[in-house]
Amino acid sequence: MHTADFVEIQPTEISSVLAGGYNHPLLREWQSERQLTKNMFIFPLFISDNAEDEEPIDSLPNIKRFGVNKIVEYLRPLVAKGLRSVILFGVPLDPRAKDPVGTAADDPQGPVIQGIKVLREAFPELYIVCDVCLCEYTSHGHCGVLYDDGTINRERSVSRIAAVAVNYARAGANCVAPSDMIDGRIRDIKHALISAGLAHKTFVMSYSAKFSGNLYGPFRDAAHSSPSQGDRKCYQLPPAGRGLARRALVRDMEEGADGIIVKPSTFYLDIMRDAAELCHDLPICAYHVSGEYAMLHAAAEKGVCDLKTIAFEAHQGFLRAGARIIISYFTPEFLDWLSQ
Repeated sequence: MHTADFVEIQPTEISSVLAGGYNHPLLREWQSERQLTKNMFIFPLFISDNAEDEEPIDSLPNIKRFGVNKIVEYLRPLVAKGLRSVILFGVPLDPRAKDPVGTAADDPQGPVIQGIKVLREAFPELYIVCDVCLCEYTSHGHCGVLYDDGTINRERSVSRIAAVAVNYARAGANCVAPSDMIDGRIRDIKHALISAGLAHKTFVMSYSAKFSGNLYGPFRDAAHSSPSQGDRKCYQLPPAGRGLARRALVRDMEEGADGIIVKPSTFYLDIMRDAAELCHDLPICAYHVSGEYAMLHAAAEKGVCDLKTIAFEAHQGFLRAGARIIISYFTPEFLDWLSQ
């Protein structure tokens, strides 16, 4: 019977064997530069102008839209599990609330300002982020004020957006997050917060690298924010525009942004890495958007992957690319998963 041959190798030649570094579950955790923790997560909340609203969103599994009378009851068990932060999106259901300049965005009786006050009273330690944009409140569905030809009026848009940011901060928001991508709004927001005496206690987290694309459909279903005409390609970044994204990141940092959001996340990890390098002294936030979330659920339902495993894989990718914060619809699940 033939005897297998083995080559004698000197022990000094096996330094390239890596398996000893990850052959145990704990070792595999140690190989992570950073590990997911509960305090990294920001949970998106849709708050409508119907105080008793509690409406499932068909295209966003497990996510609902709430009124101010329902949101505290929903959040209480999540806060008990370790939820530290939420980001609020207002949803005016009454079409009469919408006008060309988004007046309802900072209506004191509107969903966001009322939501801030309700959450601040119920959960004093909860960190409240407010998305600052006009698209949910404008009759045309765009993120700013328009010229007659339908293009963005930059000056009027950023003036209005800055006013909304100040009013959210004045109502008790800890952080304002302008998502419009209109040139110069970070500078105007910062100046407005300084003038209002609020800059020292308001974190400005800019959607500095927000790309136009096909991953926002479920969000627009939830927020009723689709444009009535045209699209947002002239003020959101083109998917292939890495250079534009880098310029936007530097611009917003120089205008005074305190943190940076990259949106979407999974398909834009190179941009997230750029943000981590260009804005290395600022926290970088990955926004795992509605379409990405819905795709993972759809894949899991088809048996393509395991939902928990693929969610961890996606979110660990954000950390690997340089993110420190994650806006994620998976937040409730991670509160459970990270307790196990």
